[in-house]
Amino acid sequence: MSLKIKQLNGDTTFLLTFSPAEQRPSLNRYGHPPGTFSVLVDPWLSGPSSMWHPKFLLSKHTVPSCISSLSEIPEPNVVLVSQDKPDHCHEPTLRQINPASTLANVLAIPAAARKIRGMKHFHPSRVHALPTYSSKDEDSIVRFYIPPLTLGGTAGEATIAYIPAKMDVSGLHNAIGITYRPPTAAPFLAQPSPPSSTYSNFSSPNPQQYQLDNMPPTPPDTPNQRPRSLSASTNPSTLSMASAISPAISQTSSASTAPTSSHSLHAHSPSFHSPSFHTHTHTHSTFSTSSNHHPRPAKTLSVIYSPHGLAYSPYLSQYATTHLVSHAALPLTTLIHGFDRVENPWYMGGNVNAGLPGGVEIAKNLMARCWIGAHDEDKENSGVSVLKIRMRKYGLNEVREFVRREWCGGGGGGGGGCEVRALNCGEELVMRS
Repeated sequence: MSLKIKQLNGDTTFLLTFSPAEQRPSLNRYGHPPGTFSVLVDPWLSGPSSMWHPKFLLSKHTVPSCISSLSEIPEPNVVLVSQDKPDHCHEPTLRQINPASTLANVLAIPAAARKIRGMKHFHPSRVHALPTYSSKDEDSIVRFYIPPLTLGGTAGEATIAYIPAKMDVSGLHNAIGITYRPPTAAPFLAQPSPPSSTYSNFSSPNPQQYQLDNMPPTPPDTPNQRPRSLSASTNPSTLSMASAISPAISQTSSASTAPTSSHSLHAHSPSFHSPSFHTHTHTHSTFSTSSNHHPRPAKTLSVIYSPHGLAYSPYLSQYATTHLVSHAALPLTTLIHGFDRVENPWYMGGNVNAGLPGGVEIAKNLMARCWIGAHDEDKENSGVSVLKIRMRKYGLNEVREFVRREWCGGGGGGGGGCEVRALNCGEELVMRS
């Protein structure tokens, strides 16, 4: 299986595409191969970004985006908005998304969700506020059901979690955790436990199950466990057609997929190997840990996206030791986090970007295989909010050396170390497992 990360602008707009190891030649009507799951992160392609008033803050890209319109990429399953600030929640770019789409769902932090609903561009049922993650609340994880590649295969699952800092005056510091367990075309050698709860709907008045692939919907495990999900249509006659469109989006108990014991966690996970780095072209790179020769469950891919940074303890440590461990999602596949540290005076919110010091703490604790820089574009900024900004920029080699020292001479968790990358606009990186 693989994770392809493509940087769409010079700042912090990414397209993440998760794919199963078993590739199928067919494409669905949205241009996706079966079993894939894609996330468009913080889209801002062109035009200025102004907060409150241009005299307070006006930002402009200095690096043109690699696409001029979102119509140039396949429609994503999720549009993820991590901030309500306009450089993350950019109205002109969001309006490029087809409001009549039956695939893309907008997931945003609560303040951004309110702002997006206020645009009146999307139907309210397509915009969802991310719940705050709690290790004590299994319903605080948003889950996507990904159906098997063939009848008789096993379903996959993607999850999204929102982990914000508490008492954060600036309201900038949070992390979004994403995991992906791929579907398969053949049963696993050791079948995981059947789901113990349903995939439930946010607010759709006519719930129905969505699926990615052109296959009939599989029946529920018991008559009481009929999956519920977002609806693209209110006409019951379209249920079977809608089931071939997209994955179910839901909030449900993590018990549906989490191993029931540490024994089953080890039994269902491949051994971790040191990642190897290969460059095929100047814009396309590949990591590889191992190849699957048997139809067995693959390790879950995992991403932490935190452009402004978030303290590992106590916030991310709770997510890691509960959700990531239970889903066999460590070492972390990719950390997307800024390199540069940015500070404002305390009366203007204090720290803006945690930068290298905060990122290396997360990367080390989660044994990240790769760290990709984010939100470090040298934008053209003006306004009173930037008059007292203090910035410490870190070059790529400086970050790599700092990480190498933290990894005690290059040996990181799991014996691998962390590859540090700064993607150019339009560049892609592929992580394989």
